[in-house]
Amino acid sequence: MDKYLLNLQLFADPNTQTTEKNDTAGGNDLSPTMKIYYRTQLLENSRNEHYYAQFGQKQPLPKGEGKKVEWRKFDTFEKALTPLTEGVTPDGRNINMTRLEAEIHQYGDYATISDRLELEAVDPIIALTTEEFGAQAGDTIDTLTRNEVVTGTHVIYAGGKLSRSAITSSDKLTPTLVDQAATHLKKMKAPTINGDYVAIIHPSVSFDLRESSDWLDVHKYAQPGEIYNGEIGKLHGVRFVESTEAKIFTGGASDTKVYGTVFLGKDAYGIVEPSAESLEVIVKQRGSAGTSDPLNQRSTVGWKASHAAKILYQERLVRVESGSSYGDVDDEN
Repeated sequence: MDKYLLNLQLFADPNTQTTEKNDTAGGNDLSPTMKIYYRTQLLENSRNEHYYAQFGQKQPLPKGEGKKVEWRKFDTFEKALTPLTEGVTPDGRNINMTRLEAEIHQYGDYATISDRLELEAVDPIIALTTEEFGAQAGDTIDTLTRNEVVTGTHVIYAGGKLSRSAITSSDKLTPTLVDQAATHLKKMKAPTINGDYVAIIHPSVSFDLRESSDWLDVHKYAQPGEIYNGEIGKLHGVRFVESTEAKIFTGGASDTKVYGTVFLGKDAYGIVEPSAESLEVIVKQRGSAGTSDPLNQRSTVGWKASHAAKILYQERLVRVESGSSYGDVDDEN
């Protein structure tokens, strides 16, 4: 029977278009379509991991303008309560300006994939690797922003404690503490974000807080298009965004973990957006490395981005440090 088998490849169109350039067959190079797909996949997954970035003031950094950005703000004038004296010109007000700087740094990661893994694996390795890198990139950039935000100087300790080292797992975030944090922001004249303040909270802490009868689930007050990424509910004029990347500190009493829930007003911090160094996926196909990969055995998938964040108004954020029912099992992050 073998003599009757036909090699159907003999009848194939020699000009078949593929995702890789085929010099022998004269095919077109359609590899850019695959790169667009991977870039879209990485960006979509990275955006899913952005929680802190939603509330930062974006500061563009154009190409060719260096690696630092600068924010400038006027110091607030005191009230002019002294009556004017007829015919006497009063002393003028001194104008003071504060300058804040942030410098971008580059971050990234990659993986090398063998030809056999790429060609023989049941799953689409490059696509799945790109998906994982999207999540990693999102977590990385969001955590870098968080690490700046949690350096805020306004802190409230749960349970009436005076320091982080005194916090125990029973010193939980309560509705009263939420009200206290919101009141603190009001007294500091922090502007709201779309009419409310926002808090970024760890799931281990929201677990305790949602037991309150005053808690309002997000679907009861917001339309789908108005919900922040990660938003779970509202209490005392504060909208809560839940993230596993909300800060967990070590150093509580008896080695318990301490959770930092950050309450925010508008533009409390800034985020640099470098136009020429934004998040990108980099896919090197097999055979693209020249003599360093003489047998076309390796391809690589990676990502790269530049990022920086800076607190702009200390008075527009307050961190509530508390314990949790999970304080003995969670890890520092």
